[in-house]
Parts: sequence; C-alpha cells; structure tokens
Amino acid sequence: MQADSQKSSPWTVLDTLRWSRFHTMLTLALGIGWLFDAFEVNLTGGLLGILKSQWHLSNAQASLITSVWLAGIMVGAVLFGYLADRFGRKKLFLLTLTVYSVCTLCSALSPGFTSFMLFRFLTAIGVGAEYSAINGAISELLPAKHRGRAAAIVMNFWPVGALLAALVSILFLTLIPKQAIAWRVGFALGAIGGLFVAYFRRVLPESPRWLLSRGWSEAAGQVVDDIARAAGQQPKGQAAALWPTVRSSVNNRARSVITDLRELLVRYPYRLMLGATLDLSEAFGYYGLFTFLALVILPQVHIANSQMPWFYFLGNVGALAGGLLMAWKFDRLGRKRTVTLFYTLAALTSLLMAPVAATHSPLLVLIVFMAANFCATGAWTSAYPTFSEIFPTHLRATGIGVSVAVGRIGAIASGPLLMAVSQSAWGNAGVFGLMGFLWLAGALAMIPWGLWGIEGAGVSLETIVQPVVASAERC
Repeated sequence: MQADSQKSSPWTVLDTLRWSRFHTMLTLALGIGWLFDAFEVNLTGGLLGILKSQWHLSNAQASLITSVWLAGIMVGAVLFGYLADRFGRKKLFLLTLTVYSVCTLCSALSPGFTSFMLFRFLTAIGVGAEYSAINGAISELLPAKHRGRAAAIVMNFWPVGALLAALVSILFLTLIPKQAIAWRVGFALGAIGGLFVAYFRRVLPESPRWLLSRGWSEAAGQVVDDIARAAGQQPKGQAAALWPTVRSSVNNRARSVITDLRELLVRYPYRLMLGATLDLSEAFGYYGLFTFLALVILPQVHIANSQMPWFYFLGNVGALAGGLLMAWKFDRLGRKRTVTLFYTLAALTSLLMAPVAATHSPLLVLIVFMAANFCATGAWTSAYPTFSEIFPTHLRATGIGVSVAVGRIGAIASGPLLMAVSQSAWGNAGVFGLMGFLWLAGALAMIPWGLWGIEGAGVSLETIVQPVVASAERC
C-alpha cells in the first residue's frame, strides 16, 4: 500500500507530466510579469541621471531612490510571502501586478521628488511580492524534469525587461526632446503593460501542492486533473482517492507570520541561512554595481545621460547571454555546481572592474561590465530556483520572502557603503573589492549544501524537503 501511495501521490502526477501548452502558458505568464518588474528597476536606473538633474539631487539623494525601492521590495517580499502561504499563490498573482501597475502610474504623475519616492516605495512592495509568489509557483507547478530550466527561463525575463527598459529610454529620449516628460511616459508604459499581464494571469490555477498543504485534497485533485488533461493525459482518479492519507497536519488557519518565522528558524536554520546569504550576496553585488556605475564610474569616463540607456542596453545583452547559458546547463550541471560556479565568476569579474575603471576607457568599461553582468545574471538566476526548492510548501513563499528581505538589506546598504568606500583611501578598487568579497560569500555558503544537501535537478520537491522533516540529514 505504501508503494502504491507513493506511486500515485499528487506530486508524482505533477512531476511526471510531459511538457504541454499549459506549462508554456504558465512560464510565459509568470515570466512576462517578471519582465515588467525588471523594466521598472532598469528604467529607473537608466533615467537616474535625468531625475538627478531635474530635481537638482546630490549623489546621496539620488542613491536614496534605489534604497527606497529596495526597502519596498523587502517589505513586499516578507508580507506577501506570508500572505501567499496563508491565502494561496493565485490571489497573489493578480494582486501583486495590480499594486505595481497603479503605483507606477502614480510615479509617472509625481509632481516632485518626495511624492516620487513615496510611489517608488509602494511600487516596490508589489514587485517584492512577485519574488515570493512567482518563485513559489514555478517550483510547485512544473514537472520535476523541466523545473530547473523552466524556472531559469522565467528568471531570464529579467534581462529581457532590462533590455526593453533601455530601448524605451532610448526611444523616448530621442522622440521627446524634453526629458522631464520622456521619463514619465516610460513609467506610464510600464503601468499599462502590468495591467495587461494581470489580465492574462487570471486563468492560472492555484498550486495543488498549496491546496494539499491546507488539507483541501479534493480541490487539489481537481487542479491536477485539469493540468493533466491540458498535458494530454487522462487522469485516472486513483491518486485523488489516496491524497487524504498525505494531508498536512499543519493548522494553517491558526498560523501567524511570527509562527512561520519561528518554524523556519527552528526547523530549517541552514536552509534559511543559505537562501538569505545567496540573496544578500547577489543583491549587494548586482545593485551595487549598477548604482556605483551610474553615480561614479560613468561620469568619470564621460558617458552622458543620453548615452547611459545604450550603455545599459549593451550591458544587459551580456546579462541575457549569461542567464540563457545558465538555463541551458542548469539541469545538466545541477544546482550545486551551477550556483557555486557563477557566484565565483561574478566575484572575479567584479574585481576586474577596478583596474578597467582606472583606464577611463568607455569601451573597456563597457566590455567588462557586460562580462560582469553575464556572470552576475547567471549567478542570481540559478540561485532563486535553488533556494525556492528547499523550503516545505506551507513555508515556501515565506522562506523565499525572508531570503529576499535579507538580501535587500544588503542592497540598501550597498549604495551608501560603496559611496563611503569610494571616498576613502581605498577608492574604486576598494568598492569593487568589496563587491567581489560579497559574491564570494555566496559561493562559500554553497559548500555545506554541496557536501550534505540534496541535488534538486529532476527531483521531487517533497524529496528535497522530506529528510529535514524526518531529521535524517544535516542540511
């Protein structure tokens, strides 16, 4: 009976489905939402010089735009991560993009710097919610064989959004000579796109794994049957009859965010530490690189505000190449090797930025920036699917949210800290050395997982989590 139950378990049904139109639609619906999140972040970065000139901001004030954005992501990731575990993934799919779209439209209409900062914060809350909801849903809905590559492809919509943001910046700076109007039009386009994706997402199902964690086996069975039909497989009905035997004993109705955080800290401390360290490492390195380039390096090499969108466009060509290479090799190399390799390469290319910046050559800075972005994107797009898999279903979105929140703390600190280091005796070399050290910390954090953790490539989510539940492994 035990063997039959395992063979017919709901996750086995989901994990063994062949790739279908449903899975393609799911990947596109979640990926395009990620695209608009990236569009928002990179549009702000590309227009930072214009915003700085329009409102006569100092470098410290301009860096606050990034800091406020990251603070909003931190709040949204934790709050909506808990809500996704409490009320389900599907509701969050729609709510997050609605919050994003409304608030980014308000950003476009901001009369001044203070109101712009407020709406940036609120927009970022919606984007932070996407981190938790999207990464949780990808893990729970895709077949095990394709989960890693498909999740990585979704993450790669980020550099696509960055490329789109650069093109929009270039287009509107060209067509609309008055820069004070051009940036507003760019943000308004993002709002319209976000609402379109929210409408598209309305047909996505609730996660059957989440439904089962709440004890709603009948509803979970119906969703899995629908997904199986969409994949061209007739549901046999046998699995649904066995599902009540694997119902979660967790009383989700009585749980609070404090309860969830306590369980994560007590039962899954290393996994939470791993997710937080990987996110802290990549957020500090990624946001630090973009902020420091925009505020210090590009002016030093005499790249004008009107040329910055082209610079970021080419840089993100490197990012997309790195992310796609990672996605291609992700399941073949495995999570452990891929994450460790790309974090180490990101550290090395960050260190290389220092001597190249000292040459004051725009071409050399661009080439190394493309290489650094190549490695950084390969690193973080492999990290998110990796630490999204290691938390149990009833805590998955919360675990992702906490990891992202810790990462944003590091990213918030990166701007002021890097600016302070650049003004010290260490200069630019100290800045890029600090970035390299943080990237290397992420690679080192993977060593215990590489030794004792479970390789997630092609493996059921329940297999990855079960040893911890049974207290049978160190990680």
